[in-house]
This record gives sequence, structure tokens and C-alpha cells, in this order.
Amino acid sequence: MKKMKIAAVAAACMFCVPVIAASGCTAEDETVVLRVSNWEEYIDLGDWGEDEAIDIANPYTGEDYIMGVNSVVDDFTQWFNSQDYGFKVRVEYSTFGTNEDLYNQLNLGDVYDLVCPSDYMIMKLQSQDAIQPFSDEFMDRSNPENYYINGVSEYIDGTEDSIFGQYGWSGIAACYMWGTTGLVYNPEKIDEDGKDVQSWDMLVNPDYYKSVTIKDNVRDAYFAALSILREDQLNAINADENMSAAEKSKARSDLLNSTTPETIAEAEDLLKEIKQNVYSFETDSGKADMVTGKVIGNLQWSGDAVYIMDQADEEDTELWYSVPDSNTNLWFDGWVMLKDGIAGNKQRQTAAEAFVNFLSRPDIAVRNMYYIGYTSSSASEQVFEYFDWCYGVVTDPESEDYYEFDNVYVYDVSYFFGEDSYIYLDMDLLNVEGAVQTNKYADDEYVAGYPVFEGGTVNKGRQAFGQYPTSDVINRSVVMLDFGNDLAAINQMWINVRCLDVMDIPVSTVVIVAVIIVAVAAAIVLYRFRFTIFYNRKEKKA
Repeated sequence: MKKMKIAAVAAACMFCVPVIAASGCTAEDETVVLRVSNWEEYIDLGDWGEDEAIDIANPYTGEDYIMGVNSVVDDFTQWFNSQDYGFKVRVEYSTFGTNEDLYNQLNLGDVYDLVCPSDYMIMKLQSQDAIQPFSDEFMDRSNPENYYINGVSEYIDGTEDSIFGQYGWSGIAACYMWGTTGLVYNPEKIDEDGKDVQSWDMLVNPDYYKSVTIKDNVRDAYFAALSILREDQLNAINADENMSAAEKSKARSDLLNSTTPETIAEAEDLLKEIKQNVYSFETDSGKADMVTGKVIGNLQWSGDAVYIMDQADEEDTELWYSVPDSNTNLWFDGWVMLKDGIAGNKQRQTAAEAFVNFLSRPDIAVRNMYYIGYTSSSASEQVFEYFDWCYGVVTDPESEDYYEFDNVYVYDVSYFFGEDSYIYLDMDLLNVEGAVQTNKYADDEYVAGYPVFEGGTVNKGRQAFGQYPTSDVINRSVVMLDFGNDLAAINQMWINVRCLDVMDIPVSTVVIVAVIIVAVAAAIVLYRFRFTIFYNRKEKKA
């Protein structure tokens, strides 16, 4: 359908060339349709209330606050069409629910210029030569309006040692959001010292029978299963002082990306155990179930963990986020242009790259973070200021955001934002092991009079920890790769786990169902032969 429309427009444009020339119209009257597909609820849709304004100066709008009045898509369209690009743009914006939904749409013939899949789907599309690389102009740091390459954290992209550099995604994909996976939990409902949520074993722990949920997708479930099965090996790798960071990273990846038949069989057996123990496999209900207290633990992506904690706060319920000690999955969602959509059209590629740069503009990155709860790839000054604005301690008793607290913790995020990047956090909002008190910040009047701590290991905490994990969490993270040729075997394993097994049905349930079936069958028989049985009447002869 879209191909037919495009062909029709092209034909009409060809037919109208003489008329346009005669009427004095210029190329600037041409409108390029940019076809964009993104995750559901993964961009600021605007319509904020006045009380939602973020008190950070916005040099891009000239206002002393950041505010989402219109949707980001509408704001991009208005901005682009006010610039001197030589053509106008109109965005056709659509959404998908899962990476597989997007992939199926593409295989069924849907055409998009710009899409935002996750890391492993980027790998799959890259292996199929479906991705149009970004232009040299887009990657040019000398252009201050190239907000992506000038603002992206060097931890993520822009250098050979970055994550995107290591995996060959730099110049192929532009990171949009990123995060970890872990366990959201209610600290009042678990063991007193909180050790249970420091292991993926919580999913199979009988102490939490029918009280936790796990993601209903094969990749997250498979990762959790292998994390449990290989926990001892992962802990040994983490503790090995003779291994380099690169060697540790490869060893973890080899363990958690294994798709040998033996590993798949082990994972299947364990996932069947997990299935018996958890409350449910869930796609989105886990968020509400945590807030309402239906469950006390939920395997979750960090962005949704932040959202859950925010929602629970509104209900006066305090929830926390834990990254198990052994490992975590480090994931990325990124924008890629598709060859079938761009089709060599210079204007369409220009529009697509301008869209990515607009999303990477610091004030827009802040708007999207506020609206969806996830963490932008941008390490710009405004994004850092937003992080501090959200979670940094307030020491002025006159401020409406002030509350009493005892200790300050120096929360270091230099790995992401650059050298000496930290904010002051209320130490009660983190679980820190091995922190030491310091006088290094004694000259900072902002925290004068408060005991200040730094260092140690943070393994769980509130929203700030979910938004930006500490470097020690990053150091034990693993990127899940595309399953490649082993996808069919993995999917069959998942079918075996998720499909109903008669042996899993309790005997009492089988008995009750059998009694009901017999009763219904008896009722049908009685109704069919009611005259013969109850009235003993003979049928009248014709």
C-alpha cells in the first residue's frame, strides 16, 4: 500500500514538472514523507501540566525551563520546516510492540526509513545488509548541530573502545536509550538483609512461591536461566585478579550467549522450574502488579523499574531495584536507517539524520527521559543537570523539595558523563557496601555539616541507581548477542516451556474438570431423552 502511494506521488510529480516551472514554484515546495517506527510509548507525546516544567534553562527555546507542550514529532516537523533544507518534511510515525513485531512487519512488506530496534535486532538487520549507514556529515563533530555524535557518551559511542565501537555499530546505529536488567522488589517483603534479591535465584526460590514475575519473552528468560545456571562461574570470573577486564568480559559473554544443545536443554529444564515457582510470565502487567502489591518481585528493565518506583511512590509504597551480584544484561535501543526505505534518496536520508539529531538535542533528550523513564545515550551538560535535578539531595530547608536526611553519598557517574561527574545522594536511598567517610568535599558549602561518604559497592537502590548504574555494575554486565542460526532451537525450547504440559496440571484440577465434563454430558443426555425417561410416553403415530 505504501509503495503504491509513493509511486503515485512520484508519477504525479513527474507529470507536474512543467506546471511547477510555469507557476513559479520552487523545490522548497516539495514535501518528503519520513516513515518512522518506534517502540510504543517511547517518545514524549507532550501535553504536560504546568507543574511538570523542569527547572533547567533551555537555550534552544530561550526559556528558563524545559517543557513538553507538543509531541516531539510535531516539534521536529515544525523545526525542520523552518530551516533552510530546501524541502519540507512530513513524518509518518508508527509504533511496534516487540522487536519481532517490527521484523515481521518488514518481512511482510512494510517500508520504513528509520526504525529503533534493540541491539540484537540491529545485529540481525546488519547481517542481512538491510541497514543504510549514517553519512559522514552526520558523524562530523565539527558541526555543532550534530547533537548525536557531539553529545553521546563516549562510553556508548564515538570511540573505538566504546560499546558501539567494539560491536561494530558506530556509524551504523545511533543509540537512543540504554540500561540494565535486574529485579524490582518490595524491601519490606523479602529477607531482612536483602541477600535474596542479589541473586537471580530469587526466580526459583521457594520462599517466593507465586510472588515474583518474569518477562514473557525468550531472550530475557533465557538470560535469567543461564545467569542462575552459571552463577558460580560468573562469581569466580568477577573475583579473578589475574584476568584483565577484556578477558573477563569475553568469558562472561561466552557463558551467557552460549546456544549449544546442552546449554539450551539445561535452560529449558530450569525455566520449567521457574514457571512452577513464579506468579506469571508477563509482558507488561508486572508494573501494575508491583505497584498494587500483587507480587513482591519482578524481573525488569531498568527504565521500567524507574517508572514502577515512581508510580509506587505516588501510592506511598517504597520499591527498590537490584542488579544481582553475578551479572546483568546491558541493553541498547538504537536508530537505524533502512536501505529499502531510504532507497538512495538523499533528501530522505537528510530528513532521517535530522530526526535523530533532533532527538539527541539535550532539551529533547531530557523531555524523552522525563516522559518515558528510560535513560538517554546523551552525556550532555543538560542531561547531567537533569539527573542531579531529579535525584540530588536538597540541603536548603526553605526549599519545597527539602527533607531531613543523615548522610550524603558521592554517586560517581564519571564513566558515562566524563571525569569528575558525580551528584550528592541521600545515602539511605542506596545499599552501599564498603563506603568510607571522606573530607574531600569539606569545602563544598552545599553539603557542609553533613557526613559525606564515597567508594564501596552499590548493588541496589532507588531511582538514581536504576537510571545510571555504577561502574562496578557496568563492569560485570553482558550484551546479549543475536541467536543467529540457533534461533529455531531457542524458539523450540521456549515453546516447550510455555506450552501447557498435562503433567503440570494438579490432580485436583483434573478431577474437578472431569466431574464437570461428566455432569454436563449427563445433563445433555437427560435433556435429550427427558420424555422417555421421565414421562414414559410413546411417540404418536403419523
